[in-house]
Amino acid sequence: MSRTAAEIATQPACWRRAVEAAGVFGEGLPRPGERVAVTGCGTSWFMAIAYAALREAAGEGETDAFASSEFPPSRAYDRVVAITRSGTTTEVLDLLGVLRGRGVPTLALTADPKTPVMGAADAVAVLDWADEESVVQTRFATTALAFLRAGLGAVRGVKPVAEAAVDAEAALAEPLPPAVTGAEQWTFLGRGWTYGLALEAGLKMREAAGAWTEAYPAMEYRHGPISITGPGRVTWVFGDVPEGLAGDVARVGGTLHAHATADPMADLVRAQRLAVAVAEAKGCDPDRPRNLTRSVILSS
Repeated sequence: MSRTAAEIATQPACWRRAVEAAGVFGEGLPRPGERVAVTGCGTSWFMAIAYAALREAAGEGETDAFASSEFPPSRAYDRVVAITRSGTTTEVLDLLGVLRGRGVPTLALTADPKTPVMGAADAVAVLDWADEESVVQTRFATTALAFLRAGLGAVRGVKPVAEAAVDAEAALAEPLPPAVTGAEQWTFLGRGWTYGLALEAGLKMREAAGAWTEAYPAMEYRHGPISITGPGRVTWVFGDVPEGLAGDVARVGGTLHAHATADPMADLVRAQRLAVAVAEAKGCDPDRPRNLTRSVILSS
């Protein structure tokens, strides 16, 4: 078993621990009514997108998500949340420095308490039990999202994290369909908070396996992306499948993959497993992805 696969398998336990940690963390988490921005790079940015949509769905306040390099300097926020597994990502640290100079309260989520982010943010949640040896992020990203989810009130149609962990155990145990593992192309779709998960699924496939993947909001699929669908190609939907979409995929000969009753974060676990399976089938090493490093540290 690859190190990446081993880390993927620990996610249900990591999420349960994240719920406990959020319950005692308190200080620094966004408060209801605050105008909040969430930021990160790569995978962390996609988790920020998911959390921002969840927080708004919970009715807790306006929430935006930005890649750290694209944070709009003219916008005012009551709090900014930064997600950085390594605690060393240049764009995140630079942004936190700018925000501190403006007096904006900041919260950072990280896996490593011995990195510069500890002094760059006003409050830091250290999720070190979810740290990874792998370059490709899996369990830290979902654990960070689980931590933030646990700090929210109830969201209609979204399960508590504890139930998501049960669904993730099933996602780890169930075999992946041959039509999905043997495909030549995958398009990931989501709506609301699951759009961030779709983006992340596509990134995992590209990182680990060098695969041809795309990701879109689910209702945008018929506005162009469906043109890529056909025999040997998969349309993977996180959460509920929009009305009529299954028929549209079948009409052009594609394969629809969806687990509408499972928590979408658990379905992301399936996509992570798919990335490893496809990588190994192609002779790639998911633990050593091409052209990637654990953290992007730019020269001054």
